[in-house]
Amino acid sequence: MKKVLLIALSIASLTSCKKEVKKNTETKEKVVVAPAVTEIASFKGQQVTGVTVSTDGRVFVNFPRWRQGVTTAVAEVKKGKPSAFPNDSWNNWEIGKKVSDSVFVAVQSVVAFENDLYVLDTRNPEFKGVIAPPKLFVFDLSTNKLKKTYTFPESSYHKDSYINDLRVDKENGSIYLTDSGHAGLIVLNMETAEAKRVLDNNIATKAEVDHLTIDGQAFTNVVHSDGIALNPLDKKLYFHALSGYTLYAIDPLVLIHGTDKEIAQSVEKIAKTSAPDGMIYNNNGDLYYGDLEQNAIMKRDVNGVISIFVKGDEVKWPDTFSIYNNTLYYTNSRISEVNGPIDGMSFTVNTVKL
Repeated sequence: MKKVLLIALSIASLTSCKKEVKKNTETKEKVVVAPAVTEIASFKGQQVTGVTVSTDGRVFVNFPRWRQGVTTAVAEVKKGKPSAFPNDSWNNWEIGKKVSDSVFVAVQSVVAFENDLYVLDTRNPEFKGVIAPPKLFVFDLSTNKLKKTYTFPESSYHKDSYINDLRVDKENGSIYLTDSGHAGLIVLNMETAEAKRVLDNNIATKAEVDHLTIDGQAFTNVVHSDGIALNPLDKKLYFHALSGYTLYAIDPLVLIHGTDKEIAQSVEKIAKTSAPDGMIYNNNGDLYYGDLEQNAIMKRDVNGVISIFVKGDEVKWPDTFSIYNNTLYYTNSRISEVNGPIDGMSFTVNTVKL
C-alpha cells in the first residue's frame, strides 16, 4: 500500500511536457576556467563510443559495428591498448556471419555497475535494421565470465530500433534504456527479465530538430532519445534526445508501475540545454553532458546553474561519460567528422578531474 501511495503522489506531483524547441539562451550560463584534459587511449581506425570504469578502476570501451573492419566490439584498456573482452571468441563476429548468443554483433554501450559489466548489443549492424533480438549481456568482473543474458522481447523494440544506452537502478530492480533509432524508452525488470516499451514516439523521446550545426556544417542524421542518467539526489531518471535541446525527467516508480497515460503525463521538462550525446550525474547531483555543436562538455549543477566545463580541440563529439575517483572519463567518437573511410582517423578516451 505504501508503494501504491508513493506512486500516486509521484504521478500527481509531476507535470506534463509541453511542445517547445529552442536552444538554451538562459543568461545564467557562464564560462569557468577549464581543467586540464589527459588522453589515456587512442584507437586508430576504430571508432569508439562507450567507456566505463569499474569500482576497482578497470577501463572498458566498445566499438559499434557501424561499418566493415571493426576488429573488436568490447575491450578492456590496459596500458593504453585495447584487449578483447572477455576473449577473442566473443569479438570475432563479422557482418554476414551467423548470429549466436555468445558473440557481440553491434555493441553500442558498456556500463560497469558494482562488480558487473553490462554490454548492450543492439543487434543492428550498419544501422540496416535489427537482425536478431537485442541483448544485454552481464559479465561478472571477478571472473570475466558471462553471468546473465537479457533478451528483449519483440514488444519492446522495433525493426529500426537502435537501443543506445542504459542505467541500472538496483533500488527498484530495473534497468532503463534509450532507443535512438525509434524514439522511446525501455524498462527492463532485472529479476524477471520482462521488458516493456514506454514513451514510444512521445514528444519527450523524439528528435526536436532535423539537423545540428557542428563546425559550420549541417549534421543531418536525426537521432532520438539517447542520453540517460539517474540523479542520486532526487532519484529521478533524466533523458534527452540527441537532436534536441530539452532535458526531461521522470520518477522511476511511475515508469515501472504507471499506465501509458500516467507515464506520458508525468514527464517533467527540466531545462533547455545544448544538444548532447551521453550524460552522467556525479554523487553531488551535478549533471555533465556534451554540447556537440560547440565541441564542449557542460555542467549543470545541483542548483540548475549551467556552465562550460571543458571546451576545445580535446572535445570532439563527447559520446559517453563515466566517473571514477573524482575523474570524468569520456570518449571522442568524432561522429560528425566521418564522411568516408576512417583508417587514418584516431578516436580517443580522455579524462579530466572534477
